[in-house]
Amino acid sequence: MYSKILVLRFPNTEVQKPTVCNLAKHHDLTFNILKATILPRKEGLMVLELSGSKKNFKSGISFLKDQGVRVENASQEVKRDDEKCMQCGACTAVCLTGALSIKRPEMSVEFDQTKCSICELCVPACPARAMIVRPTSESFFE
Repeated sequence: MYSKILVLRFPNTEVQKPTVCNLAKHHDLTFNILKATILPRKEGLMVLELSGSKKNFKSGISFLKDQGVRVENASQEVKRDDEKCMQCGACTAVCLTGALSIKRPEMSVEFDQTKCSICELCVPACPARAMIVRPTSESFFE
């Protein structure tokens, strides 16, 4: 199973079409939408995790590009600077995926990066500025 987090940018001509459903249906891929901003008659943005065989993944990416969708690798990640973190838990209130949670009874903040959708909501929520966004060195289609 091959899986990647991708950023899809839809042109205004494509936002009304079921492109992602067709991607899953015709290319045997599964997807998990992590973030989406799709407005009628405007460009759409979607961050999704796409999974399937490498062959199907590549054909799905070609399909998206043929539809005019710009496909980018999610080339950043959220990290926590443990030295700056005060364990206040402010970040857990805005984390939609459960990547940041309070461990009880210790009352410490746990960060499971594998659950992180890179939505970046935790970054401004952190009063200590312990949550940072940094580029990854992962290349597209390794």
